[in-house]
Amino acid sequence: MVFTTAVNFIRSRGPDEFWRKRKIFKLAAHFQGRKRNCYSITIRYVHRALVYATKGRKLKKVDMANLWEQRILSGCEQHGVTYPLFKESLSRSGVMLNRKTLADLACWEPQSFKALTDIAQARAAQDGLNVSKSLEPPSGVVTRGMIK
Repeated sequence: MVFTTAVNFIRSRGPDEFWRKRKIFKLAAHFQGRKRNCYSITIRYVHRALVYATKGRKLKKVDMANLWEQRILSGCEQHGVTYPLFKESLSRSGVMLNRKTLADLACWEPQSFKALTDIAQARAAQDGLNVSKSLEPPSGVVTRGMIK
């Protein structure tokens, strides 16, 4: 590229600006209207979308942890074990399964989860932990264990 004057050299931004804007426009490809086509507006909306995406990645982890806790808690209630007693008894028994695995077992493998609750109850009785009375569901509520 040949520049006849310094003014033309200063005003020419070259290929860097094109590729920088192209990256932003690719991120805004699914937007509608001027949010997609006008760079000064696009950069604001893309920045906001990236902030939301960053927050969303953290919230997704929290949401999944809450889902796993709830599934394990429901499985424990179904088999008459409290969740803290279940976790403590499994750790004393040497069963080192994380919450995700326990939640998957509670949801998709109820017989395997029942075996784990039996192990936990036996260990709790052996160690003399505070084994509470069996948690019965309220009257009129049908659980998986009642259906045969």
